Amino acid sequence: MMASRNQNRPPRSPATKRGDGDGVPLDKRRRVGAAAVKTGGGDRKPFGSINRKLDAAASSADASINDAAESICTEFTKEEVEALVNERPKMKRFDLKGNLEVTTELNSRLKLCLKWCQKREEGHVEEESKLRNALETCEKRCADTEMEMLRTEEVSRTTIADLTKELSSLKDKLSKEESEKLAATESYRMEREARITLESEKASLSKELEEANKKASLDADRHNSLKAYNESLQHYNTKLQSDLDATRDNLKRVEQEKAAVVENLSTVRGHKQSLQEQLAISRASQDEAVNMKHSLANEVKCLRGDLQQVRDDRDRQLVQVQALNAELLKYKENTGKSQAELDVLISRTKSLEETCSSQSQQISLLEQKLIAANEKSKTLDMTAAEAQTGFVEQRKIVSELQERLADAEHQLLEGEKLRKKLHNTILELKGNIRVFCRVRPSLPDDARTDTQVVTYPSSVESLGRGIDVMQNGQKYPFTFDKVFSHDASQQDVFVEISQLVQSALDGYKVCIFAYGQTGSGKTYTMMGRPEAPELKGLIPRSLEQIFQASQVLMAQGWKYKMQASMLEIYNETIRDLLSPNRSSSGDISSAPGKQYNIKHDANGNTQVTDLTVVDVSSISEISSLLRQAAQSRSVGRTQMNEQSSRSHFVFTLRIYGVNEGTEQQVQGVLNLIDLAGSERLSRSGATGDRLKETQAINKSLSCLADVIFALAKKEDHVPFRNSKLTYLLQPCLGGDSKTLMFVNVSPDPSSVGESLCSLKFAARVNACEIGVPRRQTNLRPAIAAADARLSYG
Repeated sequence: MMASRNQNRPPRSPATKRGDGDGVPLDKRRRVGAAAVKTGGGDRKPFGSINRKLDAAASSADASINDAAESICTEFTKEEVEALVNERPKMKRFDLKGNLEVTTELNSRLKLCLKWCQKREEGHVEEESKLRNALETCEKRCADTEMEMLRTEEVSRTTIADLTKELSSLKDKLSKEESEKLAATESYRMEREARITLESEKASLSKELEEANKKASLDADRHNSLKAYNESLQHYNTKLQSDLDATRDNLKRVEQEKAAVVENLSTVRGHKQSLQEQLAISRASQDEAVNMKHSLANEVKCLRGDLQQVRDDRDRQLVQVQALNAELLKYKENTGKSQAELDVLISRTKSLEETCSSQSQQISLLEQKLIAANEKSKTLDMTAAEAQTGFVEQRKIVSELQERLADAEHQLLEGEKLRKKLHNTILELKGNIRVFCRVRPSLPDDARTDTQVVTYPSSVESLGRGIDVMQNGQKYPFTFDKVFSHDASQQDVFVEISQLVQSALDGYKVCIFAYGQTGSGKTYTMMGRPEAPELKGLIPRSLEQIFQASQVLMAQGWKYKMQASMLEIYNETIRDLLSPNRSSSGDISSAPGKQYNIKHDANGNTQVTDLTVVDVSSISEISSLLRQAAQSRSVGRTQMNEQSSRSHFVFTLRIYGVNEGTEQQVQGVLNLIDLAGSERLSRSGATGDRLKETQAINKSLSCLADVIFALAKKEDHVPFRNSKLTYLLQPCLGGDSKTLMFVNVSPDPSSVGESLCSLKFAARVNACEIGVPRRQTNLRPAIAAADARLSYG
């Protein structure tokens, strides 16, 4: 984005950067309106007309090249891109026009290459999103198919288990009924044996009765009683005969029911033959009982014939007859009990037959269900086989998509590396130290005049880059890399530095500091108002971008570790703003603290001994630390500002990145500095402690100016150690860091003198050249140093 806003500015070449005078480049001398001076002496005329012609030619050439680039889609190979990035233009010493054309051509080719890389990256990102969507769709289909198969299999298993349990319960019931039937058959057999025993006893009694009748024939007096007895015996026999017929009918019915039961049981378990044998035995026993009854009837007939013979002996045998009658009564009671037991057995047999029939029906239904379940299981097996085949095909498709995704990610990583290289090449061509100017809005307390003190030129060359200051009717023009007017928002300012913040995540050292007089808006530019999203300053916005970009790069295999520290330099003394023993009153504290020492290692890394270093992983943690530091920072009241920052605030974020896939390691540092405001003692009215603070602030800023002037003149000795501020900023100003300075200007007419001093100082800073920034890729020393700092804390 900085490239698009600064493409009208002629790039610096080695010839234009190294002048014959004080080391100030030709374009920088033109901006500040200074005349070029030769080393050997003699005055030279300013090249104003020549520069205007060259700028017009450069702008027309850039416009024509941009039109041609937009109309032609150029393709690049990796070798061409690397050759283009590593190409250094050959500059002639005095051929300014030729050097401008060469640099313009190189810039146009780099822009074409960058656009091609962006298009390739967009294409890779789009293809990667398509492949990810296709992969997610296939995985979702496979998961749905597997879930459906599992549900179907679970239903089948449940059905089979229920059928198995029901079948086992029916088998148990059938076995119980068979055991009960066997017990009933056994009891029937015992009853039959008892009946046979009773018949044998009856036969013996009949024999005794014959003997008694023979003896009764001798007694004629007992004839009537015996006759009555015979009649009662005949009635009893008739009753027995009717009972025997009823029993026979019942037995026939039982026989039929048993046959049905035997047929039903034979279909279930094959016990038909055993039941038929038992039925044949029962029939034989019944036939024997009928034969015995017939024989008894014949015996009764014989007794009638022998009745005459018994009459003579009936008196004598009366006692014996009575005893026999008693025995006969016992026999009748036993017969009645046997009949009741037979009725019970018949009823139980009927209930067993009904139960067997119902169980037979249930068994048939269960067999049908089992057949249906088997068929369903076969169908499910076929469906599962088809689903398995489809799943294998989907898995092949998924593997192919994963391979394509891996290739796309590899191409994306290559494109990201190329983007970083081109991005940093463009920033190097713009210059490693740049200066932005910002004018704060007018406040109600500012003085009112008819003419504006600060104006902005409207020419094409200076639009957005120039600023004019009026003092005593004389106009002082200045040109910087970017000028923000009083109506520029915080977002507009941050957009211009976002690429520089990205460089810190790519492994470079980045330093952004705000300079200006008291009340010019430095703290508002750097911190703003974090509670209001639109008014947040550069520090909160930069940290949000860092964390958001690190989350995006996690998809490419990057893992980041970040450490934050905050300090202030007050009266040439370093104070730790994150120390737990630090006062949170927000006012100046004169209590003595630790002695902190600044150390620089061979790699250009800066360490402050015993300084609190905090591991951070989210923007919320950073916000909490910023609030703590804001409450601990030294502020005071002067005639120029109600709450003036009386110290230099330094925020440092160290970034350690590791890519496990490519085994690449980077270390970046982001320094965000809010300098104390410069002020004149005559205007600030400082006395006592405020006077000491003002003197310390002006001294440190004067040392900073001395360092900048020494760098501009390319002197052998640069006085970095003259103050704690310059010694702390040594790697940023004279090392391999990418540095950006914000010069803040007040539009108050009473502050014109301070504004001119600030702008002149910023112009000298813009004329400086520092070392080429290097990307730090060795992480082990950085991690060891971070661990050492943590152990000190």
